Amino acid sequence: MKLAFYIARRYLISKKSVHVINLISGLSVVGVAVGTLALIVVLSAFNGIDLFIRDLLSSFDPDLKITVAEGKSFSTEGQIFDEVTNLEGIASWTQVVEENALLQYDERQKYAVVKGVETNYASFSGLDSMIINGQFMLENGPHQFTVIGQGVAVDLSVGLNFVDPIHVYYPKKEQRTQIALENSFNHESLFPSGVFSVQQEIDSKYILVPIAFARSIFQLEERVTSLELQLKEGVDVSMVKSQVQQLLGSGYRVQDRFEQHEFLYRVMRSEKWSSFMILSFILVIASFNLLGSLTMIIIDKKDDIHILESMGAGSRLIRMIFLLEGWLISAIGAFAGLVLGIGLVWAQKNYELLKLPGDGAFAISAYPVQLQLPDVVATLLIVLGIGFLAAWYPVKSLAKRKTTGYN
Repeated sequence: MKLAFYIARRYLISKKSVHVINLISGLSVVGVAVGTLALIVVLSAFNGIDLFIRDLLSSFDPDLKITVAEGKSFSTEGQIFDEVTNLEGIASWTQVVEENALLQYDERQKYAVVKGVETNYASFSGLDSMIINGQFMLENGPHQFTVIGQGVAVDLSVGLNFVDPIHVYYPKKEQRTQIALENSFNHESLFPSGVFSVQQEIDSKYILVPIAFARSIFQLEERVTSLELQLKEGVDVSMVKSQVQQLLGSGYRVQDRFEQHEFLYRVMRSEKWSSFMILSFILVIASFNLLGSLTMIIIDKKDDIHILESMGAGSRLIRMIFLLEGWLISAIGAFAGLVLGIGLVWAQKNYELLKLPGDGAFAISAYPVQLQLPDVVATLLIVLGIGFLAAWYPVKSLAKRKTTGYN
């Protein structure tokens, strides 16, 4: 193995009898390096977007969310929920009443999700840091207010400086057969105090109101539709989730952040690995340069092969020499692309080389990137694997070339 590696290394750095072989070998290294660079950068970009969305949603979604398995609402009174909220890993909790309702502002109407929350919701969720207009205020003495998503504000043309309230309509549970339409709905109104922006799906359908307001219009009295839990830093989410589920039983559903937006996270993950497979396929095409380069090297070194055979070298040793030769070309390109890719990701993260357009209109000023060790390992393995296969094919045909004089 050492002899084969030594000869392969000498062949790699030595001059070839035909100059074009050196050129093709160089192009092979560049092709592998560019493919590796692209894989590292693209995977890091997807990681950055994923982390950015997770950070945004963490201001709106709790670590764990408890809902009832059947029906819409439940009571949090009782020993079971006292045990749940007193678990060691739970830092804080809040009650939520959430339901779809019809909103009207001036002459515009929109269906939205009215989320009733307690007064501590700003500190509980950190949503007050996502306010882009006005302030996070739900109650001020006897007066009640609402904080609305940016998409809802745009659809209803809500202006915080206007004096018109937002009207909320919800069908009455026991009087849906009333002839007069206005008597078939619960109707309340309140003024907007602020506009938040988290993520388009949330901004376009959510408004936050005091929980007493939501209970009144949805006729839920002291019941809730969900109980949201924030966990202490560093605790195992899956372990606490299992403990909560065990206490509550099958009558309740306990969801972590991934499960609360399962479709969104699955789409992002599938896009990431689809891009990985597409770039890997492009890398396979680029490896044809390596195949051609190694084939020409074998033909160029036919005299050396005869000399090695006359000195007692077996077919296995000769095949190993050229297999290592091709793999060295692939490895040099892979590690060069790896270093360049990691350097580019580091520079983007620290110096924001590629900025987002809009002059601060987004929550971030530059494209987010995040390098992860599993992605680096996966990239290195796929590149070296493709390089090995590209080198193996021409080496496999050495026996056939031997019978034809390596022509």
